[in-house]
Amino acid sequence: MSLRAELDALKATLARYDHRYYVLDDPEVPDAEYDRLMQALRDIEAAHPELVSSDSPTQRVSGSPLKAFGEVTHRVSMLSLDNAFLDADVEAFDRRVRERLETDDTIDYHCEPKLDGLAISLTYVDGRLEVGATRGDGVTGEDVTSNLRTMKSVPLRLTGDFPALVEVRGEVFMSDAGFARMNREALARGEKTFVNPRNAAAGSLRQLDPAITATRPLEAFFYGIGAVEGGALPPTHAEFVAKLRLWGLRTCPETRVARGVDGLLAYYRDIGTRRPTLGYQIDGVVYKVNAFQQQRELGFLARAPRWAIAHKFPAEEALTQVREIEWQVGRTGALTPVARLEPVFVGGVTVSNATLHNVDELTRKDVRVGDTVVIRRAGDVIPEVARVIPERRPAGAIAPLLPANCPVCGSAVKRIDGEAVARCSGGYVCLAQRKESVKHFAARRAMDVEGLGDKLVDQLVEAGLVESPADLYRLTSDTLAQLDRMGEKSATKLAKAIESSKQTTLPRFLFALGIPNVGEATALALAEHFGDLPPLRAASLEQIQAVPDVGPVVAESIRNFLGDARLAGVVDQLLELGVRWEVQARSLGEHLPLSGKTFVCTGTLPTLGRSDAEALIRKHGGKVTGSVSKKTDYVVAGADAGSKLAKAEELGIAVIGEDELKRMLSIS
Repeated sequence: MSLRAELDALKATLARYDHRYYVLDDPEVPDAEYDRLMQALRDIEAAHPELVSSDSPTQRVSGSPLKAFGEVTHRVSMLSLDNAFLDADVEAFDRRVRERLETDDTIDYHCEPKLDGLAISLTYVDGRLEVGATRGDGVTGEDVTSNLRTMKSVPLRLTGDFPALVEVRGEVFMSDAGFARMNREALARGEKTFVNPRNAAAGSLRQLDPAITATRPLEAFFYGIGAVEGGALPPTHAEFVAKLRLWGLRTCPETRVARGVDGLLAYYRDIGTRRPTLGYQIDGVVYKVNAFQQQRELGFLARAPRWAIAHKFPAEEALTQVREIEWQVGRTGALTPVARLEPVFVGGVTVSNATLHNVDELTRKDVRVGDTVVIRRAGDVIPEVARVIPERRPAGAIAPLLPANCPVCGSAVKRIDGEAVARCSGGYVCLAQRKESVKHFAARRAMDVEGLGDKLVDQLVEAGLVESPADLYRLTSDTLAQLDRMGEKSATKLAKAIESSKQTTLPRFLFALGIPNVGEATALALAEHFGDLPPLRAASLEQIQAVPDVGPVVAESIRNFLGDARLAGVVDQLLELGVRWEVQARSLGEHLPLSGKTFVCTGTLPTLGRSDAEALIRKHGGKVTGSVSKKTDYVVAGADAGSKLAKAEELGIAVIGEDELKRMLSIS
């Protein structure tokens, strides 16, 4: 046997032993035999370093500590999930799924525990682990490849029949036993212990030194898919999870397929009953439509898939006392009452602040300083005051009132009839609003000023260097270099990032302005409808309300913002300072090829992704909807088209393919 063959055989044997021990929990050989083979592998690699490869078991911990994590842009966004708390929420979810699929048939769902850990993405190229990343903001995460390589439940090479490129999603967590053991060992060394397994897992994975991560009892379960190239997926999620196991990836043994609402609720109650005995922390269960084709038909909202939902367990509660009630001022001037509490441990963390939402909630719950209150926390939900214990109220406790003036800038506080929110009228005059507005303006999904973090914004605003977002474009590298902890090199880099952010898109710019009630989806709808900023600024309330999905409240917010002299002045300054975007084809008042036509896309198109096809239709004046009705003009159907195609044929609606769509758009 050649040396290379001997080396490959050793690596394959050790990988099999790792899989049996760490993934299947079924050790094949005694520890002494494993250690003997590992030492033999180390000896060969030490004598022949040219034969060392990244997928060798000896390379799980290697290299020097990192100075900082790099960024990884996910090939497919890692979306969050909508939540269900009541049985009625689950029933509503199932009803929405069936309505969108236009079927009365019972839906099959894949069910799994919702792990309380840290979401990760692993990308394998030709079966080798290439990169691993945290979820981050869903679009960009931290590169923690070196740390993930130290985990024995993360295979360095896949086994079996795998695609040329596959991106799998999972969760890093710490078992109850591992967490307890780690804390015992830390106490014995006189070191600080962790508060809960989730924080311990997140902190351990984000160590800059992989050698430290390697000492932590981290585990992982895998359950999802991102990008796939050079291979096909099975038709259902359950079959995909089975495929993960064949590739050598560890999956949760508690997954199963359930039929309809009754099946979902039965699974939820079963897992809830067995939750204390699972050996790891969960905060609910996740339901996913099992058939991938149905998932594709259901599609996505801005931040979450329509085909999945997290059913949370009841919130954890604890008693504590209100020390003070303060009013926080947000980006849009909204005043939010916040209860400052005697610290209390609830839901795995120590809570010292809890939101009271708005003045109506404060009045309804009748929370006063000195009250004993029930604090509720469910998973990652912001802690809230659930209720007051009135029999423990101290004598003379006075109900807090909405302040007449902003606690930050002293401007008048105004409340529009019918709105629960009261707002500071100071606008950019208010230091709190100014800070939050600039942070929002520079955020990744807005103008995307790389390197301009919250602390830097605070410094700039407090120093009087930035009074509105427009002032960002007046900053120079010399000015930035004078800030605390900002060297010349960093200042130059940030100045370049600010300059490059001037070239943007109209939807990003509208979202960045921070118009109340205007999120990313509304900003996109406005941009597509008006095409450019001048027509939007000149539009009447009625014309704005004509934009799809823009109601009277949102239209009034937009009109008031653009009509405010101070805010309009900031917009003018931004344009004068060089902020630019490519003007979009305008769907209002211009004849576009698909003007007045309504389309539904279904199935898999030969070359266009469904979102690409829908974007092209909108760009050329057409309207895209998710379901087929008598108002539909065309159904664009690809391979594996399902119930929507059948409905179109039943109603006599024109069905076209990708080629016909391209001919209508005069593109090739």
